[in-house]
This record gives sequence, structure tokens and C-alpha cells, in this order.
Amino acid sequence: MSGEKRILDLCVDAGETLLANGAEIYRVQQTMELIAKSYGADCFHAYVLTNGLVASMEENGSLQSAAVRNTPRVEMNLGRISAVNALSREIVQGSVPLEQAFERLRMIRAMKGMSARMMVLASMLSASTFCYLFGGSFTDAFAALVPGCAAGLFARLLARSKTPVNKLVSNMLCAAVVAITSFAAAQMWAFTGTACNLDHVIIGGIIPLLPGVALTNGIRDVANSDYLSGMIRAIDALLIAAGIALGVGVVLKGLALIPGVML
Repeated sequence: MSGEKRILDLCVDAGETLLANGAEIYRVQQTMELIAKSYGADCFHAYVLTNGLVASMEENGSLQSAAVRNTPRVEMNLGRISAVNALSREIVQGSVPLEQAFERLRMIRAMKGMSARMMVLASMLSASTFCYLFGGSFTDAFAALVPGCAAGLFARLLARSKTPVNKLVSNMLCAAVVAITSFAAAQMWAFTGTACNLDHVIIGGIIPLLPGVALTNGIRDVANSDYLSGMIRAIDALLIAAGIALGVGVVLKGLALIPGVML
């Protein structure tokens, strides 16, 4: 295999790793260009979108090699992004041979994210914390642990499903689970004679579902003149928010229609 093809493969693998884990468009393109330049590529071109990238390498005005990668985002792991950035800096400094860079990148792509248990725990703590920050009492914050746990467990269940679930549908289902478990937690407190604000509990429970990173990256992409990718990410964030709103709204409307139920 020619040296140019190996350089192109490394650039594309690094860009694919960044893009699949939620990196901004400018970061992906800049990293690929820096790696190619560091290994002596004369003319390297890359075009990156939110779910795919195209790269080519030329020499003496003629195309030597090209690559196209479809890159659906399966999960978001900021640790992998940080590791690829660190690797690219070492490559720019000239301290990483090409084949060693492939091995380092392979290890980065194999990095494990947080365990399912830690993800559920993080969902619980974030739901409780944000419930309190948005005006809930200590009772509300304690009750928000229930929908936070339920949302984390249900999201992990959907992620392990053999049948892929549409993102809009999955967020609707997760939000519906949050609304149901929030109502159940509030009712449990009511039976003990302790007041619990259902609205605050639901707000805390849906916070882990909100697309904060997608919306932030969309704004950053637009600020960096990557308008198409920025708009795609903004629309994606809006669809997730709409799914959450629909899931909570349908459950609350259904509960309101049950005789004797007070929301």
C-alpha cells in the first residue's frame, strides 16, 4: 500500500473518530489537515458534514487517492475526542511515526465510555441537582431521583435493543417514562403528607435528555461558517426537544383525563 494511501487512511480514521463522538466540524477538518501536512502530504482536501466526510490527496496536480466515510453518531465520548486531539498534537511535533499513529488511534477508538451503572447514577444526580436549581425544594430534588433513574435505565435499554429506534420516538418514550415516574414519586410523597411539586420533578427528570451538546456544537458550527452542518445540528436538537415535549405532554394529558387524578 502506498504511503499516500496510508496517510489518507490515518487522516480519515482520525476525522471519523472525532465526528462519531460529537466533535465540531472545524475541529474534525483542522485535525485531518494538520495530520496530513505533518506526514508530508503535498495537497490534501477534506469536506466534512455532521454524518460523513470526504477526503482526497493529490500529487503534481493529479488525484492519488480518495475516501468517503458515512459516520452515524452512535454515542458521544468526549474522552476519545480529547485523546485524538492529544495524538494530533504529538504528530504535529513529529514524535509519532505513521504506523505507531495507527496503533494509537486503534487504542483510542477502543476506549470504553462510562459504565451503564455510572450513566444511570449520573442521570439520577443531574435530575436531582437541576430540580433544586430550577426552584424545587429538597423534597422535590429527592423525588427527582426516581425519574432520573428511570430515564437512565430506559435509555440504556433502548440503546441495547437489537431493533434501532428512531431518535424522535426514543426521546418521546424516555420523556413519557420521566412523566409517569415523576407522577408516581409525587404521589408517594403525597401519601406521607409531604408536599411535592410535580412540575419541578418533571423538569429535573428531563434535563438529562436535553440535547445541550448538539445545540452548542450547532451554534459553534454556524459561528465558524459551517452553516449547513450547524443548521443540521440545530434541527436535530429541536427535534429532540419536540420529542421530549410530546412525551411529557401526552402523559400529563392522559393523567388529567383520569377521574380523581389531580396534577
